[in-house]
Amino acid sequence: MGYKVHQEWPKGIDFIYGDTYIVFVQTEQKHLDAGYNRCRTGLNHLAFHAKSREHVDELTAKLRSRGITILYPDRHPYAGGPDYYAVFFEDPDRIKVEVVAP
Repeated sequence: MGYKVHQEWPKGIDFIYGDTYIVFVQTEQKHLDAGYNRCRTGLNHLAFHAKSREHVDELTAKLRSRGITILYPDRHPYAGGPDYYAVFFEDPDRIKVEVVAP
């Protein structure tokens, strides 16, 4: 998607692309008691633009090769509708991530 790794540390990584900066940090165990659920108040999911449908397909293949579960597999890549080409998956904390083609 054009993002480059900016920094890495034992429990996190961040990426940069132009003026956009994204940080992913593993939640510490002491904060996991209630657990994350995207249906609760707070972050529901993250969405990103892909460069093309081929880009979505390449990302999907990489995710599967790493054992990452693709959400809505019975409707993939049209889980968002007949004119919406995307991949939906979960990060390790079960936050839904969407990458959609133009």
